[in-house]
Amino acid sequence: MIRKAEECISEAREKMRDGNGTVKLTHFVSKDELYGKGRLFSRITLEPGCSIGWHIHDTDSEIFYVESGCPVYNDGGEEKTAAPGDVLICPAGTGHAISNPTDETVNVIAVIVYA
Repeated sequence: MIRKAEECISEAREKMRDGNGTVKLTHFVSKDELYGKGRLFSRITLEPGCSIGWHIHDTDSEIFYVESGCPVYNDGGEEKTAAPGDVLICPAGTGHAISNPTDETVNVIAVIVYA
């Protein structure tokens, strides 16, 4: 099966996880297509000034691949600047946040898998 880019479902979330601005998600597959192994495989777009607020992953793990831009990643309370090609990992039982304090758009590919 091939899913064409124009067939992917996009949505906008205001103040995602109490973050700033509107975050765009482009879902590559549905939760059902992950067959009980996870709940998200999407591109997340953060325009300048946008963020996803701090939250904890109790029973799942989130992995970001930085596709473009230089987001600031709050890794368990420590802020770090990431660059394209970096992989950001939030293991189950830990928390994180991500923001775009730059003038460029940030795109990350996000995968949430169950622990």
